[in-house]
Amino acid sequence: AADIPCAAYRSGWSNRRIEWKFQKGSSLVLFYYGGEVTEPYKNRVQFSPTAIHFNTVTRADTGKYICEVVGDGSQIAKSEVNLIVQGAAVPQPPSPLVP
Repeated sequence: AADIPCAAYRSGWSNRRIEWKFQKGSSLVLFYYGGEVTEPYKNRVQFSPTAIHFNTVTRADTGKYICEVVGDGSQIAKSEVNLIVQGAAVPQPPSPLVP
């Protein structure tokens, strides 16, 4: 599990819109947009205004998570978190010994 905070969140802003983006290399994916977590994250991520929570993470989740908060009057704040998921590869069953 992992929690990624949104340091850009401003409680005093009215009518704020929050978007999360995931960047890996040159690709940028809308992660949370229009009030919904997008596929393929929908079933394993919970959103709150101040953070996103992963129930499970894999090495494929390694990358930069960008939180953008847009308020009235062209207010905008942005924060970024680099997530690095480490761990052993899934063990392979042992090969049968051949006499």
